[in-house]
Amino acid sequence: MTTRDAAAGDRSGCYHCGLAIPPGSDFVTLIDGKPRAMCCPGCQAVAQTIVESGLDSYYRHRTGVSSAPDIPGRDLPEAIRQELALYDQPSVQKDFVHVRDDDLREASLVIEGITCAACAWLLDHHLERQPGVQQVSVNLSSHRMRLVWDASSTSLSQLLAAIYRIGYQGHPYHPDREEQLLEQEKKRAIRRLGVAGVGMMQVMMYAIALYAGAMQGMEERFVTFIRWASLVIATPVALYAARPFYTAALRDLRSRSLSMDVPVSIAVLGAYCASVWATLTRSGEVYFDSVCMFTFFLLIGRYLEMQARHRTGRAGNALLNLLPTSALKLVDGEERLVPATELERGDRVLVKPGHSIPADGIIRRGHSSIDESALTGEYLPVRHREGEAVVGGTLNVENPIEIEISQTGGDTQLSAIVRLLDRAQAEKPSSARIADRVARYFVAAVLATATGVSLIWWQIEPGHAFWVTLSVLVVTCPCALSLATPTALTAATGTLRQNGLLITRGHVLENLARATHIVFDKTGTLTEGNLSLQEVVTLEGPRDEALRLAAALEAHSEHPIARAFRPFATAAAADELESHLGQGLEGRIGGRRYRIGKPAFAAALCPHDNAPPEPDQHGHWLLLCGETGPIAWFGLDDQLRRDARDSVRALRALGLEVQMLTGDSSPAAQHVARQLGIDSVHAGMTPEQKLAHIRQLQSDGAQLLMVGDGINDIPVLAGAQTSVAMGSATDLAKTCADAVLLTGSLGRLVDALLLARKCRAIIRENLGWALLYNLLALPLAAAGFIAPYMAAIGMSASSLVVVGNALRLSKLVRRSTRQQVQQVQQVQQVQKVQQGADHV
Repeated sequence: MTTRDAAAGDRSGCYHCGLAIPPGSDFVTLIDGKPRAMCCPGCQAVAQTIVESGLDSYYRHRTGVSSAPDIPGRDLPEAIRQELALYDQPSVQKDFVHVRDDDLREASLVIEGITCAACAWLLDHHLERQPGVQQVSVNLSSHRMRLVWDASSTSLSQLLAAIYRIGYQGHPYHPDREEQLLEQEKKRAIRRLGVAGVGMMQVMMYAIALYAGAMQGMEERFVTFIRWASLVIATPVALYAARPFYTAALRDLRSRSLSMDVPVSIAVLGAYCASVWATLTRSGEVYFDSVCMFTFFLLIGRYLEMQARHRTGRAGNALLNLLPTSALKLVDGEERLVPATELERGDRVLVKPGHSIPADGIIRRGHSSIDESALTGEYLPVRHREGEAVVGGTLNVENPIEIEISQTGGDTQLSAIVRLLDRAQAEKPSSARIADRVARYFVAAVLATATGVSLIWWQIEPGHAFWVTLSVLVVTCPCALSLATPTALTAATGTLRQNGLLITRGHVLENLARATHIVFDKTGTLTEGNLSLQEVVTLEGPRDEALRLAAALEAHSEHPIARAFRPFATAAAADELESHLGQGLEGRIGGRRYRIGKPAFAAALCPHDNAPPEPDQHGHWLLLCGETGPIAWFGLDDQLRRDARDSVRALRALGLEVQMLTGDSSPAAQHVARQLGIDSVHAGMTPEQKLAHIRQLQSDGAQLLMVGDGINDIPVLAGAQTSVAMGSATDLAKTCADAVLLTGSLGRLVDALLLARKCRAIIRENLGWALLYNLLALPLAAAGFIAPYMAAIGMSASSLVVVGNALRLSKLVRRSTRQQVQQVQQVQQVQKVQQGADHV
């Protein structure tokens, strides 16, 4: 009976984790002299590690089945254990760990050693099995990991140790630290590339001499000298420049997973060892030139991929680098220059014009314009007054202001945006997950194919069998297939963030491209959400005098209506001010008494006059009366967002059905809909009715995009396939939404839809190109028409085509909403002309 047959006798569950064993799986580890069945390569790899470390007693003494072994720390060097233990200290964690609940923690880590999709898969599956881990996701493009764990069940140092044990290194994500890591990675890549490039040029000169000598005749001693010279030059290339491929392949084999580094390593080492043997025995052919060219072109492709990844990583770093390193802290009225990291809640800081705000806070003295373009994409500064909140990292433009710190470190809005951005890039949509699975199976198929080709050529022409197999291994590496989706998604996500739309979940771009319906809330979404003065109808005296009196009465009120009169406020204010709940305000100005509010309340101040008829216009009307009679009507209304009308037109031109759901049962809902050209309006709806409505749309096959801003919108934001919260929305609404519109411009939604459709097309182009290339190249390589160096060039070129195509998404042409409408209409006209020609 074989080992696998013996293990097959016990299929009740995985011996390591206890989960059910999938049908057809064949993973076995020898524990205590007996074969034990495992459910997956991850369990097999961890169990093998336990056995090889001499820790078999773990399985004999465990009291129950756990999801991951508690491997003692002694299998790591003492220095590493001490370093990792430092990350458990709260003072160290405050800069990169976010406290979500009492015991739930979230951290962003930078992982060293990732080379392809198989690495991300292994890290995901290994950490998910650790006790206390709630969620883990690895971003293949930026090499960042988002880790959520229960601090009462495990510590961060234990999780970092688990990462070390499978051959990777994790560091806390910090812009400066990551910049250092990126710079170190770049220097190492340039050194290896330089060694490979110089070696390739020198060996190629010797190779040309050998080829010429073979045709024209060359003395044996010169042939031997050239071969040994080529061996000396090619050795640093094969053993140093190509070392990353070997390291990654060895790690993957130990973890029982396959990546493109496995066939690459077999190809390079095989060609080098065969050439060394031919040199030592003075027999056969040498292919040091192919080894050097293969390594050089592979490293070129890896280097350009790395540059694209670094650019994406620096986009996130640039956000946190907006925070200044120092701040002017006010202590007993004196200014002290302190590190910004030492600020705490409640501290007062002075921010001078031209300086960045060091942390989130509230203006306690002064007023100024704040440049928020780095966050919202809007280039115009925003006016802020006393009592208003400001965001750390934004730039003070005009006047000095005194700010009370409200949030620091990982709790600032800037840090929250970076976390959401990392979450979006780390979460993989279905297309990316499918590509990862295909790439893993494709590597296995490549190895099997290479074995079959080798056997066939050994029967036909033994002298060519090795080199044909080498070409097959090289030309079919699924680099382009693994890069096709993540590069496009990362580029598009970064572009939208720079233009004011923050994507917080990975499926957004995929769903935006398929959207058929877009549903808006009214107040705060299609409208500004603030009452503003729309009309003044004077009944007595000049208009400016009526505005002065109304502003004086409303000067000290915090009611939303009062804010509409603040732009007209003067130094004068009403005396003996009285607020009548639900009616209006009454006060004395210049010795005379005035009232503003509901018509009956205001007109009661002058009993000899009845309230004049309300103007026959849409809006909320207030009456101002003096002791002598009515003075003026003031019409207030919620103002439409400046680009709402054109944005709705552009969305309809894109083929989306636009609807409006609102809890407002007043005629204002129909008025707003008429202004915007929205035919489908549902007014006076409760949150439950809104949710039922979108559920009905979804059951009818609609791909829904919901846009809202309030707490009452949270159920529908969570229930829609894709949801967008306005930048002014409540924190809870932003958390439940899939994306956040940092700027108030609805035109960014049109940009997002256009870019999402372009992203979908580019992903399809990338996948199509990657599959087509491999399907065409494999038969040619198997037939012996492609030499190893040609295979290296083709594989690198294939990867570069994919990366270059994806980078088309990194630029977004800024157009006004009217230009967006014109662009969409032009596309539609071209399509109609083409359809007409086809019909004729």
